[in-house]
Formats: sequence, structure tokens, C-alpha cells
Amino acid sequence: MIFGLPVISVTIWLPIIFGVLVLATGNDKNAPLARMLALAGGVLGFLVTLPLYTGFDITTSDMQFEEMHSWINRFNIHYHLGVDGISMLFILLNSLFTLIVVLAGWKVIEKRVAQYMAAFLIMSGIVNGVFAALDSVLFYVFWEAMLIPMFIIIGVWGGPNRVYAAMKFFLYTLLGSLLMLVALIYLYNLSGGSFEILDFHDLVIPMQAQILIFIAFFFAFAVKVPMFPVHTWLPDAHVEAPTGGSVVLAAIMLKVGAYGFLRFSLPITPDASHKLAGVMIALSLIAIVYIGLVALKQSDMKKLVAYSSISHMGFVTLGIFIFNTYGVEGALLQMLSHGFVAGALFLCIGVLYDRVHSREISAYGGVANRMPVFAAFFMLFAMANSGLPGTSAFVGEFMVIMGAVKVNFWYAFAAASTLVFGAAYTLWMYKRVIFGAVANHHVAELADITPREKLIFAVLAIFVLGMGVYPLPFGEILHVSVNDLLLHVAHSKLTN
Repeated sequence: MIFGLPVISVTIWLPIIFGVLVLATGNDKNAPLARMLALAGGVLGFLVTLPLYTGFDITTSDMQFEEMHSWINRFNIHYHLGVDGISMLFILLNSLFTLIVVLAGWKVIEKRVAQYMAAFLIMSGIVNGVFAALDSVLFYVFWEAMLIPMFIIIGVWGGPNRVYAAMKFFLYTLLGSLLMLVALIYLYNLSGGSFEILDFHDLVIPMQAQILIFIAFFFAFAVKVPMFPVHTWLPDAHVEAPTGGSVVLAAIMLKVGAYGFLRFSLPITPDASHKLAGVMIALSLIAIVYIGLVALKQSDMKKLVAYSSISHMGFVTLGIFIFNTYGVEGALLQMLSHGFVAGALFLCIGVLYDRVHSREISAYGGVANRMPVFAAFFMLFAMANSGLPGTSAFVGEFMVIMGAVKVNFWYAFAAASTLVFGAAYTLWMYKRVIFGAVANHHVAELADITPREKLIFAVLAIFVLGMGVYPLPFGEILHVSVNDLLLHVAHSKLTN
């Protein structure tokens, strides 16, 4: 309990309340007050998630910190929340990045400051609801609601083509979600009048129905990951979004799609998941290899990291659909690592863009001569994006490759190619931006990062190195829940 209230509800509603308070400060005359309220909301929003970690029981796969209240009695819909080892860490990740985004936008955002900060705080609470919801209607409400703040962030504070990118993002994700709603209504009728997600896990569903439900879930979740070929909205959204929008997209919003596969697709449609695993693995490998090659061709730093995200998220879906402990745990660790690394890279690009107002690699060169501290942080995150051992990215990728070897050597061989492609496009970008002689007067006038920026990068560096050197505190939380999920899926495959 926090403030006498259930902890999960506090993690959801506290940032939303602070977001409303920030909005109430009004126009930019009160921008300093809006910033301070947003900072308070970000700090408290992160602190209230810590009891989820400190009080978590790693020996059980049961839902913990549960709370359940009647909501819409006519349809037996409940306000039902809880976390397990699969979902809990993502609430902490989301709350941490909300605080980081508030700090990152402290000086950069000068117009509509209150609205900008409020959008991120409100979205933080909504995303925590996505990871904690155990009633499928509640999940769907949070799932759709999180589109609204991001739509506004891209559409209002984005680049020249922000309206196009915002509309494309919204329509792709909304259309996919409508099929999920149809599937949830079918499962409600099949279960005898329950929208509880855990009740859906116990249903015995005919194979043909499972396949149709799986396809409905696929369109909802694959767009969010995003998987090939429904990935085309992401580069546009990243390029046009402000730095904070890109950070939250990469670090948090891509994770909810993969989480959906683990919470819905595998346990509700286990037989269909096995039957269609070959298709999912093929799409994942295409994302890893083909999109990695596409990243090599990019001249815009943001677009390069956006394609890199699609390639790395291919590792996640590959790990999920090879159905072994190494694969699924590796996928979850990769999701966490990608949050830290991709979020950090977008922040690095944002630092350069705020000073030079260009994302083109050709606009830079010799940045290390003017920003040595920044260059050191950027190098760490670039190496992590390349999968360097000792960084967080290596842990998840190594486990997924190990899991893939147990299924098919060629899956592992194709997946491991990302270690080559990732190093190629990331170090290619880093070399041209950071090394060499000072390229032009814009670079010559650069000043190194501020204490506020150093703090942000130092926090992310600690997580990238800490998770890479000692991943046990993360992995032990996942282990029991992952094993229970795989046992459920394997049992269903044998008996249904």
C-alpha cells in the first residue's frame, strides 16, 4: 500500500493526476511551474513503482499486488490489476523513462510546455495500465488510450511532416486493434460471460477458431512491435517526433506489442501459436536481416536508429516463437535492453539536433573535438547497439541465439547476422559524426553536454553496463513466470 492505496493503482493514477495538474497551469507564462510539477510527477511516479520490485516474490508465477473492483456489472467487466514476472519490470522501465523525458525536454521545449509535459505524464499512467490490466476490456481501454497522447506529441511538437506521421501512426495502430476487440468479444461469449484474461487462458478452443483469434491478435500486436511488413509507420513517426516522443516510442511503446503476444497469443491460442510459429519466425528473421540492411543505407541518424529498432525487435519475436526458456527470457531481456539503448541513442541524436538542427550524418564530423564527454557516452551506447559483450544488448541477443540453436541452427545463424549488420550501421554512423577533423562551423561552435544531460546519460549508462555485467536481478524475476507460460503452452499442445 502507498498513501493507503493499492500500489498498482498509484503507479497508474498518480502520473495521470500530475499530468492534469500540469495542464491546469495554463499557458507558457507559467512554464517554470509546469516544469516543476512535471518533475515532481516524474520523480514520484518512478518512486512509487519501486515497491513492485522490492516486494516481488520471485518464487511464484501467480499474479501479485492484485486488486479487483466491479466496474461495468452488466457485462461482468472489472477493474482488475496485477503483475507477474513478465510485466512488472516494464512498469519500472516506463516510469523511469517518463522522468528522463521530462528532464530531457526541460530547456528544449519552449512552446506549450505544460501540454508537452502533461502528455508524457498521462501516457505514463496509461501505459502502466496496459502492463497491469488483467481484465481484457480494461486492457483494451488502456491500449487505445495510449495512442492519444503520442498522436498529440507527434502532431503538435513534431517536424515538418508531423501531421502525416501522426495520422499514419494512429491509423495503423487503431485498425489493428479493432480486430483484437472482435476476438475479445468472441472469447467473452466462449467463456460464458467473462472478460478476465486469466479465464481466457483456461479455455479449450478449436484449432480453426484459435487460428482466427491468433490472426486478430497478430494485427494488433505486430503493428506495435512493429513486425515486417507492418513496420512502415515507425521510421516516419520517429523522424517527425520530438526527441521525447522518439525516446518513449522506442523504449516503451514498441514493447507493448511483444507483451501482447506473451499475455494473449501464446496462452490463449497455444496450438495456433505452434502451428503458425514458422511464419512468425520467418517474419522475425526478415526483420533482423533485411531491415538491418535497410539501416545501412540511411543518411538520417533518426531513421537509421528507427530501422535498427525494427531489426532488434525482430530478435524479440524470434525468441518468443521458438518456445524455449532461453528464447523467451532472452526476448524479455532484449526488450528491456532495447529500451535503455535505443532510448539513449535517440537522446544522443536529440542533443546534436538541438545544437545544430540537423539529423543528417553528413552535417557532422569531428564532434569529439568539441564534445568529448558526449562522445564517450555516445560510444558506449553505440557499442551496446552493436551487441558488444558486457553491455545489456549482448545478454538478450545471446540468449535468443542460444535458444534458436536448440530449434534450428540456421535460425540462429541468420539471427546472429545482426551482430555484424548492427556493428556496421551503428559504427558507420558514429565514425562519421564523432571522429575526424571538425567538419564545419556548426560543429566548431558546439559546447559539451550540460550537467543535466550528463545525469541523464549517466543513469542510462549504469543500466546498460549493469545489466550487461550482472543480469541476474532482471533475469531471476522473469524465470518462474516464463517457465509457467511455456509449460502451459506445451501442455495445451499435447492435450487439445
